[in-house]
Amino acid sequence: MLKQDISSRHFQRKISEFCELRMAPIASKRVLENIRPYLVSLIVYRKLPPLLNGRIDWSMIGQACGIIAELTTELKKQLRPGLEAIIRWLGGTPAAEERRTPKPTVRPDKIAPTRKAASSPSPRKPQRAAADGTFANSASLPRGPAPKPISPFPEPLFEAKEDPASFQDALAYNMRRFGDTYWQLHRAVVQLNETFDKKTLLSWIQGERVPRSVASLEILRRIERRYRLPEEYFKDKLPHQARSLYGHDLGDISPAERRRMSLHLPDDFSSLPFAKRQEIVDWVRRVIISGATEYRRYQAAAVKQRYAIRFPGITYGGSSLSPRSLASAVGENQNAMPEFDDPDLLSGVVDAPPRLAMEMADLIRFKTSTLTAIGFQRYGVWGEETASQKIEHLGLMFGALAASPNGAVKGRGVPVSQLSFGLLVFPGVWDWYLQWREQRRGFYTKWEEDMLMVAQALTRADVGWIRQHPELLKNVIPIEGLIEHEEIEFAARDWHGACNAFHRHAANRSKEIQRVMRIHRDPFEPIMCVLEADSPLAEYRKITDEILKRMPDESRYPRSAAEAVRSFLLLRLGLHLGLRQKNLRQLRVCPRGHHPTSERRLEDMRCGELRWSDRDHGWEVLIPSVAFKNSGSSFFGQKPFRLILPDLLDLYKYLDAYIDRHRGVLLDGAKDPGTLFVKTVKTISIDAAYNSTTFYEAWRTVIQRYGIYNPYTGRGAIKGLLPHGPHNLRDILATHILKQTGSYEQANYAIQDTPDVVQQHYGRFLPQDKAALAAKILNQVWEAA
Repeated sequence: MLKQDISSRHFQRKISEFCELRMAPIASKRVLENIRPYLVSLIVYRKLPPLLNGRIDWSMIGQACGIIAELTTELKKQLRPGLEAIIRWLGGTPAAEERRTPKPTVRPDKIAPTRKAASSPSPRKPQRAAADGTFANSASLPRGPAPKPISPFPEPLFEAKEDPASFQDALAYNMRRFGDTYWQLHRAVVQLNETFDKKTLLSWIQGERVPRSVASLEILRRIERRYRLPEEYFKDKLPHQARSLYGHDLGDISPAERRRMSLHLPDDFSSLPFAKRQEIVDWVRRVIISGATEYRRYQAAAVKQRYAIRFPGITYGGSSLSPRSLASAVGENQNAMPEFDDPDLLSGVVDAPPRLAMEMADLIRFKTSTLTAIGFQRYGVWGEETASQKIEHLGLMFGALAASPNGAVKGRGVPVSQLSFGLLVFPGVWDWYLQWREQRRGFYTKWEEDMLMVAQALTRADVGWIRQHPELLKNVIPIEGLIEHEEIEFAARDWHGACNAFHRHAANRSKEIQRVMRIHRDPFEPIMCVLEADSPLAEYRKITDEILKRMPDESRYPRSAAEAVRSFLLLRLGLHLGLRQKNLRQLRVCPRGHHPTSERRLEDMRCGELRWSDRDHGWEVLIPSVAFKNSGSSFFGQKPFRLILPDLLDLYKYLDAYIDRHRGVLLDGAKDPGTLFVKTVKTISIDAAYNSTTFYEAWRTVIQRYGIYNPYTGRGAIKGLLPHGPHNLRDILATHILKQTGSYEQANYAIQDTPDVVQQHYGRFLPQDKAALAAKILNQVWEAA
């Protein structure tokens, strides 16, 4: 849609008033109604009036307005100031004044032939395609050679004996074949009321630019019809097939959503009926952008309500307080002024108060340090991912307690200054939180059971962190409806008895929730169409073929080509390795000819490396067992994971190109994090390394762009696929091996886990799949007979 700014609308009113003042007294109503819209259209489309040799071309104006017969000398005189005003407003060169022909100085006997020649029709009148497809002649006499007559469907000068691969060569070849120059082709395919510049055609032929807008694609279609070429002949030769078009009519949709949506709209979107356009927009929003699962809709609504307590600076391996410093900090905070006591101030995420942050830091130190502090005991150790998860989950619980009861979150309204881990030994606090989560979601899930398991671990006899810190009770005061004064007095008299009572309460609540909890997020739902295929791996591999099919031209679009190769390798390595997101994201790279990182160093870094193996003549992936989430699994036996990648379907070709060229293009001079997969560094980028969120979004973007089949554009690899993350790859690999072999033992080899875990979480092996596998073996007897 054309935007008309304030200046444009003001000038249109001025031109309308000019027509009423200067045209109405000397022209008929029909002439006035034809001239005024024509002048306004010049302003709206920002198009100069037609000029011929620097002067106003009255013939073209008469044709455009349909007033050739009525265009008298007086009318031209009155109309000229308005046209000159439009030229000045558009910043064009002023038209030359009309000059009268000087009196001839030749003899009278020479005048007659000259007049006769001037009055005779000229064979050199230029032609131009009008809006209805016809060609109109100009009454002016141009200089130079006569223009070539325009034919809607010219005959080829020679038969087509080649089919150039590039768009630039194909366009130039077909123009030579039909004898067109870029100027003649522009006159043939561009209509009179259009503003498409002929220099744009020239830039296509010279390779300086390529079509990117909806209007440019329409011009290409007209050229294809003129030359009788197959539909989308030129479009299929464009160097960047994955690039979106601009110029779609999307109404009042925001610019940010336009950018996400434009890639998934058909080329003729703007010409479709309104109902069809609305149908396409709704489908793209529902299926591609947001995903259509019930859990995704719940999650999208839930993330809009921010209420967590944040613990900045407390991460795995970070600084923390000793038990003695914790006790002193508790004492110092006893008389501290309360902060953020007004629950209405808690409308979003806030930082934890110092006392609560110190308690969290001590808990993380207790559960992640190599050795416990003297006098303390523990059972089990948290890894990096587990520690980060517990910080997040406990922050959500404290945030719910502190959130305002009058807001959208409907929290409990406990002042932030009163939050403490000492609250977690009182059953009323946990019962309120469990019921609050059930009311938000509508039912209980495994989340609530996991939180109760954390509560039991923190209060377990001898090894629980809360049980070994009775000083936490000093920070607890009565809270109406949650904690009574008598409960605090009982805990002060018998701390271990209070912990034992809560431990029993949490165990009972856990059993009750197990009986009624439901599965809200079905991990198989986004990839169900893949898992139901006879060969899930072959079905998912179609996405990599789609990426190669739409690979941009590296010489013209180096960054886009690098991003496409990165997307290709993300899926290929994921399918070959079956790693979790963390291990694939943190996989380092050692280029050929460089000394690989030692295994001990990789153990300290808790990550793997891709390096070239001279012994096996291939790319090797080496990951220490301690880098895996399930490092204690029987699959590893305390040995590293080692795999030589197969050189199949150009894997090594793209791997070498990515490491040698594309990865450097993506970094663009930024600090190298050393990982194989890096982000596209932009001016606002801080770090080129992926984190768990950005890596998930990168994978999801690949699926949205190449994986989901779009019935309106014909692009995409798999019908029925929905956006998903890298973890679903493990489901696909396990299910594929189960369908082929029926063995949970072999399936766990593909994803570095145990048969029990595969059976419970990853493999989708239905009774009909088992029966089909058995029938395949039994039917061999009948086939042999």
